[in-house]
Amino acid sequence: MISSPRWARLSVAGMALVFLAPSQVSSAAAHALLKKAAPPPGGVVSASPSEIRITFSEGVEPRFSTIALTTQTGAAATLGRPSVDPNDDKTLVAPVAEPLKPGVYIVHWHVVAADTHKTQGSFQFTIRP
Repeated sequence: MISSPRWARLSVAGMALVFLAPSQVSSAAAHALLKKAAPPPGGVVSASPSEIRITFSEGVEPRFSTIALTTQTGAAATLGRPSVDPNDDKTLVAPVAEPLKPGVYIVHWHVVAADTHKTQGSFQFTIRP
């Protein structure tokens, strides 16, 4: 058995890599990432949507998650309270309260995954005149 200070430092460093590497991988994979949305990110639709649907890579907690909608100039559009699709806990749905006029809209979302990790983002879509 080798018992030098250099060997001890290398052993400690090696054990740290073994123990830290898996936790880094699992925490990176634990965030709810946007998978798809309706209206689609960057998409052009011909009519006002009745709801905003965002599907994530894992289940989300609706009590701690939000969807907001603004015009390109920053004016808020009214949405109902978001809820999870009863058939898919990865999909957050917010009803559109009033028909939207043609123009560019930005969806701002913030979600808390079932394992309490938080993520947020935004995307835009256009309603054709």
